[in-house]
Amino acid sequence: MPFFSRKPDLASLPGFAMPADCMQTLHSASEFRQTLLRLIRSAKTRIHLAALYLQQDEAGAEVLEALYQAASSNPRLDVRLFVDAHRAQRGLIGQGKQAGNAAWYRQRAQQQPLANLAIYGVPVQSKELFGVMHLKGFIIDDAVLYSGASLNNVYLHVGERYRYDRYHLLQHAELADSMSHYLVAQLATDPALIRLDRPPEPDARAQRQLIRQLRQKLAHTQCRLPAVTRGSASIHPICGQGRGNPFNSLLLQLLRQPTQQLVICTPYFNLPRSVLLQLDALLARGIKVEIIVGDKQANDFYIPPEQPFKVIGCLPYLYEMNLRRFARKRQTYLQSGQLTLRLWQHEGNSYHLKGLWVDQQYMLITGNNLNPRAFTLDLENGLLIHDPHHTLKPQITQELANIRQHTAVLSHYRQLQKLRDYPEKVRKLLGRLGKLRIDRLFYRLL
Repeated sequence: MPFFSRKPDLASLPGFAMPADCMQTLHSASEFRQTLLRLIRSAKTRIHLAALYLQQDEAGAEVLEALYQAASSNPRLDVRLFVDAHRAQRGLIGQGKQAGNAAWYRQRAQQQPLANLAIYGVPVQSKELFGVMHLKGFIIDDAVLYSGASLNNVYLHVGERYRYDRYHLLQHAELADSMSHYLVAQLATDPALIRLDRPPEPDARAQRQLIRQLRQKLAHTQCRLPAVTRGSASIHPICGQGRGNPFNSLLLQLLRQPTQQLVICTPYFNLPRSVLLQLDALLARGIKVEIIVGDKQANDFYIPPEQPFKVIGCLPYLYEMNLRRFARKRQTYLQSGQLTLRLWQHEGNSYHLKGLWVDQQYMLITGNNLNPRAFTLDLENGLLIHDPHHTLKPQITQELANIRQHTAVLSHYRQLQKLRDYPEKVRKLLGRLGKLRIDRLFYRLL
């Protein structure tokens, strides 16, 4: 089976033929949670889950207990969970010192040791600040449930609030085999991985060397894929880590493709310079560009002014400042309607959508935030769907309609607040960062 080259060509991408009826688009976090639990409970051969984290809360416990129940009732079932190693070993940001989810995983494993259940921590970098395991995808038997969501209360809508994402269920045995092989053969066997459900084996110096070797391997590792017959609908899984990786190259090629319209979703408005250049080239060619981004109040780090201030609460304002600068430079396109900026906000909920739609021909489903960190530090993946005969048009139209439902169109950059409008503590901190030019470093790492 061929692999992606360093710079994949859209015309010759390896991938799988995609029957029109193999994909189902889900439209809510609750439906996503119900589907995930249903698939876990009915699994016969494998459950291989990849997510940034599985949180110790009500929703996370429900998923973990479902995994243990499935593994204990069927000893032949292969159950593996892959999460970021560093994220699993720390507490929540801004919540003080905590043991992290790994302590919970170990405690649960001690209560019920199972030979056919494993929880792996994937250390992409030596420190979380410099990159995380951001792979997505839940492979259960011959199904792939793909979302940018992690596993906790807000992502799975357990409680009052939800974090809105994209959710797709694909019944495709070859795709499931390919993604499963990447996780099991390429990741699970690597000595850098940490078994989070076992007592830790501290050896920091040796671990740093193993992480470097893993990162070098990931830069050249892809899913096993066949060649695809052109003309039919197809699906193409792709991974990437580090500068200039195949996933980055694919994203930039997609941005060169539109002849009519491009739609982008991103939760944190901090586009890499290479992406900005491609967007400006599209606008110069007369292509319509629509960007759907979360309002600052729909950011997962937003803290209402009446609540105690934390430094992390400055992030939504940084992203809004970035969006305002972007809109100001392109105000002419906003006024003409060629550029559409939509801000998503729905009550107290948050926004976490990512992806691209190109001319109703290509659709990218991904957890990639389209920011400098994703382009240079994190381990990312995605599913590119090519639909030349528009067989998926009804699903795509419905998904975009649902996404746009709680958005407001920005007609002028002045509709966005500026620094002087922000709460006092936010204004002072961001003002100091700007004077020291540290905000540019923040944009590279966040």
